[in-house]
Amino acid sequence: MELVIRNTTNQPIYDQIYSQIKAQIIAGKLSPGEALPSIRALAKDLRISVITTKRAYDELEADGFLFTVAGKGCFVAEKNLDLIREQKLKELEDHLDAAVELAAQCGVSSAQLQEMLRILLREEGTHERD
Repeated sequence: MELVIRNTTNQPIYDQIYSQIKAQIIAGKLSPGEALPSIRALAKDLRISVITTKRAYDELEADGFLFTVAGKGCFVAEKNLDLIREQKLKELEDHLDAAVELAAQCGVSSAQLQEMLRILLREEGTHERD
């Protein structure tokens, strides 16, 4: 498992670890059942606090990406495709909310915004669903 921690970003270190491990699990680079480095080993490798690593692992477990076996360590959980889909839908809703807010600030009407979306969908080759 390869992780890169950047000090030049405003993203907290635990969140960088969380995001990178999650991305590797979703991409299949980390397989279900695969053991992750211990919290202490990862903290030592990354030269960060054990508390930071534990927080990242705890959040990954809370979100269903990892499971812990007492005395054995942390392992990659089976992919929960429904959970991943729900998270992506939530992310999409957040982006659409931001687009609606920006449209309102620019005086773009609902009809104009819908037309913009139709054009973008056609350009991407996505089939429109009415």
